[in-house]
Amino acid sequence: MPDRAGFSVDAALLDRLPDPGVAMTVDELAERLRSLKVWAGDPSYARITTMVNASWRRAGRPDSELAGRTTVVDCFRSGRRRLSAELVTAIVQALHPDPHYVAQWQEALQAVAGERRAAAQVRVHGALPPELPLFTGRTAELRRLRDALAADGPVAIATIEGMAGVGKTQLAVRAARLLPHSRTLFVSLRGFDPDPGHPPADPVAVLDGFLRLLGVPGSAVPHDLAARRRLYNERLAGTRTLIVLDNAANADQVRPLLPAAPGCAVLVTSRRGLDALSPAVALTLGVFGRPEALRLLTGEVGAGAVRAEPAAAARITDLCGRLPLALGLIAAQVRAKPGWSLADHAEWLEERRRAGRLEDGVALALDRSYRDLDGDRQRLLRLVALHPAEDFDAYAAAALTGGDLDTVRAGLRRLCEDHLAHRAGDDRYTLHDLIRLHAVEHAHEQERPVARRAALTRLLDHYLATAVTAMAILHPTGADRRPRAPETTTAAPVLSGPEAAAAWLSTEHSTLMAVAAYAADGWPAHTSRLAEVLFRHLLNTSYRDLLDMNSPAAAAARSIGDLRAEATALSAQGVAYTSLGRIGPAADRLGRSAELFRRINDVRGQAHAVNNLANLEFYHRGPSASKVHYEKAHALYREADDRVGEARALHNLGYNEGTLGNFDEAIDFLSRGLAVHREVGDLDGAAKALSNMATIEARCGRLDDAREHCRQALALCRRLGNRSIEADALDALGLVHTRLGEPDRAIGCHERALAIKREAGDRVSEADILNGLGEANRAAGRLESSATHFEAALAIAGDSGMAEQRARAYAGLGQVLDQRGDRESARTFFERALLLYSEHGMYQADALRALLAGRSGGTGG
Repeated sequence: MPDRAGFSVDAALLDRLPDPGVAMTVDELAERLRSLKVWAGDPSYARITTMVNASWRRAGRPDSELAGRTTVVDCFRSGRRRLSAELVTAIVQALHPDPHYVAQWQEALQAVAGERRAAAQVRVHGALPPELPLFTGRTAELRRLRDALAADGPVAIATIEGMAGVGKTQLAVRAARLLPHSRTLFVSLRGFDPDPGHPPADPVAVLDGFLRLLGVPGSAVPHDLAARRRLYNERLAGTRTLIVLDNAANADQVRPLLPAAPGCAVLVTSRRGLDALSPAVALTLGVFGRPEALRLLTGEVGAGAVRAEPAAAARITDLCGRLPLALGLIAAQVRAKPGWSLADHAEWLEERRRAGRLEDGVALALDRSYRDLDGDRQRLLRLVALHPAEDFDAYAAAALTGGDLDTVRAGLRRLCEDHLAHRAGDDRYTLHDLIRLHAVEHAHEQERPVARRAALTRLLDHYLATAVTAMAILHPTGADRRPRAPETTTAAPVLSGPEAAAAWLSTEHSTLMAVAAYAADGWPAHTSRLAEVLFRHLLNTSYRDLLDMNSPAAAAARSIGDLRAEATALSAQGVAYTSLGRIGPAADRLGRSAELFRRINDVRGQAHAVNNLANLEFYHRGPSASKVHYEKAHALYREADDRVGEARALHNLGYNEGTLGNFDEAIDFLSRGLAVHREVGDLDGAAKALSNMATIEARCGRLDDAREHCRQALALCRRLGNRSIEADALDALGLVHTRLGEPDRAIGCHERALAIKREAGDRVSEADILNGLGEANRAAGRLESSATHFEAALAIAGDSGMAEQRARAYAGLGQVLDQRGDRESARTFFERALLLYSEHGMYQADALRALLAGRSGGTGG
């Protein structure tokens, strides 16, 4: 169907609201935008432009920054390299102003651009960073900050704004050390990092880190912003916590991180004004006056040197722009060259300025500091600046340089002494963004492209090889089918067992995410291989991260024509979307994956894709629809002689049969699957089969068997560290306790399971567990709480089309209403549940039909 601008629109998309999450490229996103335009009644581009600008004017945007018709039209065209996220969001708001739908577009825009992946990777700290040995001046500013933030009462906010290098962070750290708060949370929000690979940190990710520092287990961290904020404020209540938010981009980034608990305080630094936060104190930090600058230089190089050459000392401070960062760098060079007078240093800086090479004081100081390093340390600084993550350890630095670990560690210590690097934890280091930018420029000037590429290849090989080792330790089953570790020549951390392997993956999680995204442009095979190696790690930790790593992996594999790797990454995306409750994107990715595996005649890959499609069918259309796909997956696994896959297909068939009410067949399938899992040593699969068996046994009244299988599953999961299947087993155990008349114990099990699944963002399991909580609370006589849980399950299941969970929630609400004596309303909910159970062939339909028939004297169905 043609659009009035001559664009083609896929007619199949016009009968429903276009799903932006299906888009994998800018062109596909533009196609969805064209479809949305037609769906919204096909308004003219002039009309859309008018609506966008009206919205922007209401928000206070000046006329000079409004959109033109041509700019709006361009958002709908194919062939663009990028889209303006701000403008596309405004267009979507104009065409369909539903906040949830607009949020889906914002997420899709970030995913296609790769921005969300990088923004979600952030490190938080429960302590302040090390302070410079000498802190000079800022007496009045410190007094104002102390007076504003030290008092009890409502949350106090103070902001420090100023140019780069003026000392905002050091002032914030010094002030924080003088305040009486009992706890400190610190994070760099990366608001103005010059590297596009380090975008401003996502507040949702920051809250995740803060909650963990506040004692919330990772398994109990909610997945959405509103829930994280509520828990954040609960944890801060009654405490005197200081939150330091360094290098903020704007007020919008800061607001979600502001506490509501009295007694807490917030200190924010930024290069922009943050008046929108209504701070108690808003400091604008300027450069030092000459007396302060001289005091800093004196403290760094010694009073004798400054007294001997006061004019030269003053000239140095002026040439450095009286910026603390620049003065600290130059002072380090003065100490390193005892044979040079201050006049010599001043003359060198003058010469550089007269030559027109450098104007800015920080640039002058950086240039001097860099030139005074020996060749090895220059190269070390150049190469570590190329690291794509926020911080790095000595092993990564050794990989970049190809050097000896002890030598590299010594070099990093010297860079810290020279103010060119900073410690970011035990054996971890980071660079100020200006220093990194300066060092990267030198890397591009002084390192041949082939040398830069070799260094980065060594780094990527290091992470890939160590990830392969860690995953082989934690998940030995299937290790022979994962990509092999590349050969490396530099030192690697010793992973002596599962605990060390898990610790390395946890510490380097955000780094691995950043490295995978970075490698997609230039090292696409590394991206796709890293995603495949880490699949099970990400599956057990975060579906969002599983999606974020495999999105660039699919594109990377496609760019080099690696159809198997592309199909593997698409399948992983489908798994993530399924559990996130995104039906459209899940079906799209799994369908593409199955077709690619079929094209290359990869039977095992086809089996995986079909099995994952069956899971999608089960969750969203019910067991009648999924049965044929599970049977096909089982046949394909047998054809491929994949015993692990065969076992998983068997226990999936068993769970499917149990949901249809064929309990004997279900137990038979599950028992056969469990036997194969044990035979081949697939302990994760065995734990899943035991958990599924317990659920089916609980449903058909075999409660002793169910409880024993839960015990076995939990023991295996805790031995393996598999939190996802542990949650499944806890959910099954909760069902057992409810059936045994032990609702309080059931509630405890379900709540622990819910916390784990929320951490992973598993919406499908969340709806299931919420229904379990509804049933347990109803059994305990807590009808209000029961209804709340059923309604929450229904909200998730309704959004995602989960047939079984919707029916279960309707039936649960009917039972609550029935116990309250509202039989008429209860019947309405029972009938809704019966319709779904009957439509999808689920066994619960018979009991509901009998209940309704008994009340009405008819069939009830």
